[in-house]
Amino acid sequence: MNKLFVNSFVALAVVFAACSGKKEEAAEQTDWPEMDAFHMIMAESFHPFKDSANLAPAKAQAAEMAANAATWAGKPLPKKVDNDQVKEYIANLKTETAAFAQLVQTGTDEEIGKALTDLHDLFHAIQEAWYGKGEGQHEHKH
Repeated sequence: MNKLFVNSFVALAVVFAACSGKKEEAAEQTDWPEMDAFHMIMAESFHPFKDSANLAPAKAQAAEMAANAATWAGKPLPKKVDNDQVKEYIANLKTETAAFAQLVQTGTDEEIGKALTDLHDLFHAIQEAWYGKGEGQHEHKH
């Protein structure tokens, strides 16, 4: 009887440990705070430009966008996207947002608009890696 109790307890402990690890992994796979933070800045910068050619928000937030990208680049990637392609995307995002922060000081509106659009497209490549391409997990309308 005692052996049955011990075996049952061990089996229960193994099941519990396995299930708790899956919950932790699932939570990790659905949350990427650095991407969400960057998304807010990108949306506030890009949509006024896209909707009405208003670059003022992008110019005002360029330094914050660059700082946010630099912070993001210094964080470990979630397991789901910890690969060379996403590492390259985020490194490029860091470099290009820093260049964008400089460009808004002296560039023409045409140059700034093109650079902002390129940053937006690069960010969307990162989002596609996270959410999956065409899987309906994330919808972003423009």
